[in-house]
Amino acid sequence: MGVLLSELYNRKQKKRKSIAVLCDPDTPENQIVQQVKIALQQGVDLFLVGGSHVSQRSTAQCVALLKSLGAPNITLFPGNELHVVEQADAILFMSLISGRNPEYLIAKQVAAAPWVKKSGMEAIPTGYMLVESGKLTSALYISGTLPLPNNKPDIAAATAMAGELMGMKLFYLDAGSGAEYPIPQSIIQAVQNHTDGVIFVGGGIRTPLAAASAWQNGADVVVLGNGIFENPNLLASICEQALMVNQSIGQY
Repeated sequence: MGVLLSELYNRKQKKRKSIAVLCDPDTPENQIVQQVKIALQQGVDLFLVGGSHVSQRSTAQCVALLKSLGAPNITLFPGNELHVVEQADAILFMSLISGRNPEYLIAKQVAAAPWVKKSGMEAIPTGYMLVESGKLTSALYISGTLPLPNNKPDIAAATAMAGELMGMKLFYLDAGSGAEYPIPQSIIQAVQNHTDGVIFVGGGIRTPLAAASAWQNGADVVVLGNGIFENPNLLASICEQALMVNQSIGQY
């Protein structure tokens, strides 16, 4: 088990909740700089880089920018094999297990595997699960897949269990960029109750209360993306909420 995954499991065992900042390389550089500086001031120590339309060049530039700012644990959140760049610290090596498109179940992973192995970066086996969020998101359109029904927690649980039996250690529940609403509590609870993996939850989290709800229902890491770039005050507010949640369970 790699360094980052071991740390994430350690936090999960201690019930310590975390934040990951997702930087889309297509976001204006000044906005990324502003939010990463706030995140570092607030103690955020996990940064994801990825997007649906970005190029390898822009991904590499974004990783380099984060490194220049002193961001730790820069982890790729790739949309396809072209988003694999060697400068990152780790990669969420994902299979879109909520869908049935073979390109995103295994074909893209086969294309990326030689590059990932050559890079030496930590690869974290990840089950990527898109959940219906009220609108057609970029991830759904690009992948050409149906999302998991947001009112069928048993299907979400069975999907995650299948992923765990195939060796996945992390489950990323995503409502998608620009989601109308976040992942329902029942879906997060179902995955938490039926697997031992680290649970990331992202998409549609636009308030501190939404983040708190995700943590309280089983999320280990809340992923913040577009919302913090649209609302400059949101990141600091959710970081304060994370502190309150961790204090309530004895984690500082």
